Amino acid sequence: MEAHAFLLQLLIILVAARACGETIAALGAPSVIGELLAGIIIGPSLLGWVEPSDLLRVLAEIGVILLLFEVGLETDMGRMLGSARKSVTVAIGGFLGPLVVGYCVSHFLFGQSQLVSLFVGGTLTATSIGITARVLVDVHRQNSPEGQITLGAAVLDDLMGVVLLAVLYEFSVTGEVNWINAARVLAYISLFFLFAPLLAKLMSRVIGVLDQRIDNPGLIPVSIVSLVLFFAWLAHLFGAPELLGGFAAGLALSRRFFLPFGMAIHTDADFAHRVESQMKPIVQLFTPVFFVMVGLSLDLRAVDWGSAFFWVFSLVLLVVAIGTKFSGALLIKEPFPRRFLIGMAMVPRGEVGLIFAGLGSAAGVFAGEIYAAMVMVIAYTTLLSPFWLKLYYRRAMPLLADDPGSG
Repeated sequence: MEAHAFLLQLLIILVAARACGETIAALGAPSVIGELLAGIIIGPSLLGWVEPSDLLRVLAEIGVILLLFEVGLETDMGRMLGSARKSVTVAIGGFLGPLVVGYCVSHFLFGQSQLVSLFVGGTLTATSIGITARVLVDVHRQNSPEGQITLGAAVLDDLMGVVLLAVLYEFSVTGEVNWINAARVLAYISLFFLFAPLLAKLMSRVIGVLDQRIDNPGLIPVSIVSLVLFFAWLAHLFGAPELLGGFAAGLALSRRFFLPFGMAIHTDADFAHRVESQMKPIVQLFTPVFFVMVGLSLDLRAVDWGSAFFWVFSLVLLVVAIGTKFSGALLIKEPFPRRFLIGMAMVPRGEVGLIFAGLGSAAGVFAGEIYAAMVMVIAYTTLLSPFWLKLYYRRAMPLLADDPGSG
């Protein structure tokens, strides 16, 4: 792509994201829905002004990495660790439920092959941590009890999804599963999350000292963006999604960071506040590109709207996709409104679901109506889940009045 064409596409993306986001927000819905709709409107589904490209995908990846950094920066790590057991329950239930039920429905009810059914179930396990995190931030509930449980569960769900993706891809190529490779990926990811926050914290202390000694207004944003990108690369090196590298860096720079086993590194609250205030405009610039890109990737022209099989298959899978994400949330000991909110927050598939579906298509597993049905399920859970979640929050807030909210 030539430079002038890319600049024009970026201009269209930013303007469309802002215009649609503000319009949707004025109607009382989460602005992220407007950004997703902007991608559908200007993308292949409708106007065709912007086509997904590698350059835009890179900018979108930077956007979601920075978004997860901001979420990590505002996360109360003590509360997140305190709700770890519930997060694990929600994640496992929300992972196994869609995988098993999706496989059974595809294989036994619709007669699809074992490989196709495994990819269907695998696609349904996805949870878009980017969309979930954005909605929680928009309603100022990221540090509420349900927010901490959901974020922890979404992170774990993403990690399990990476391992499953590696297993399914290998199975589609070789016809067998190498559990040793899967265990190796899981071990590398565990090592990353064990050591990355500590390393990020130590590096942030160096940045803090330099900030005190060097009178340069651009030092903090340049240094922090560099740190976040480094940890995104490091996460990829260890086999984890890049966006979780940004999340780990954000957690380490949080004003509420502490290490396990009682080892504490005291945080400079003033430095943390400066990081937060100087990084926010950069995050707000890049993150809309990510959500517009998700909308661009939902090519609704690929859907055969007249196919009876498409409608039956997609509607059944939609019920499975929504219902099974509540399986883990309903098992934890919390008031029902909170459990329901957690289940709803785990429903959006977004970019993670598209990665699964895209891999299935590239491997020749998904074709024709199967791929179209998966795109439709991902589109619905991505576009409408944030709306239902915010609507339910309005009804549930009086029942959650005793919560600390965003802190």
